[in-house]
Amino acid sequence: MSEDKINNKVRFLEVSEHYVGQRIDNFLFREFKTAPRSLIYKLLRKGQVRVNKKRAKPEYKLVAGDMLRIPPFSLEAKAVSEFKNIDLSWLDDAIIFEDNKILVLNKPAGIPVHAGSKTALGVIEALRELKKDTEQYIELVHRLDKNTSGCLLFAKNSKTLKELQAQFKEGKVKKIYVCLVKGEVIGEHTVDVPLKKNIISDDDRMVTVDFENGKKAVSIFSGLKNSKLASLCEVEILTGRTHQIRAHAKNLNHPIACDDKYGDKIFNTKMKDKGLNRMFLHAKTLEFNLDKKYKFTAVLEKRLSKIIKEIF
Repeated sequence: MSEDKINNKVRFLEVSEHYVGQRIDNFLFREFKTAPRSLIYKLLRKGQVRVNKKRAKPEYKLVAGDMLRIPPFSLEAKAVSEFKNIDLSWLDDAIIFEDNKILVLNKPAGIPVHAGSKTALGVIEALRELKKDTEQYIELVHRLDKNTSGCLLFAKNSKTLKELQAQFKEGKVKKIYVCLVKGEVIGEHTVDVPLKKNIISDDDRMVTVDFENGKKAVSIFSGLKNSKLASLCEVEILTGRTHQIRAHAKNLNHPIACDDKYGDKIFNTKMKDKGLNRMFLHAKTLEFNLDKKYKFTAVLEKRLSKIIKEIF
């Protein structure tokens, strides 16, 4: 679909197989490259963009045959690329693996996986810009929190996307994280506590333990190194709830270092005094099957390795 400077008529778009599984906000970003992201979110929030005559949240994933209603709106006559003067070389260096089906990235902390109403640039947008001359299709298979680093998986076609998302949903993908937490963690601890997601804003979520309305969430914490101050843990998650490890670590009374939402303020201050300036949560390993077995490991950032050496 072509872009007009002034879109003064209501239009309807039918979603093809090519875009199955894509978030509606990302679809609209791609269709209307010169439209401010804030405008797209405003149209979604007010229900002016509709899917099958119904309101749709930004995270809604498109289905083949969906009918999108696009309202009239104005675009800037002279759009400036969000990527102008932005160095994307770090992104190329962060690619762990790539073939014709998937791409695996060691995502740095501090960068969201996709743009939001308060964030103009995410990893997916940057990756599409980096690959614009060679790839027509790149989609997120799953998510990591903004301040979580590590293995992030992308699909290069809709068939692979659907297959991998089904595996994540069915618990067939092995996911191992590493985190630094408050206090001593000795041995293995399974946290089987249901979590409920509460939406604070378009870009903010908070989860709470809720045995009546929460969704099943299971995390297995294993102590690797420990001291009275802190422990380095490996965590396998058997489900994939929002902020799962962070909420479960808090429930275990071993909150993650420098977690500003679920953490312990005094412990966080002690960690910051030691030079830790980010949440210590890293997606270490992803393991799954497609046509063959895949296993990927993302190395820790130097600043995290340095903290480990200092504490232990």
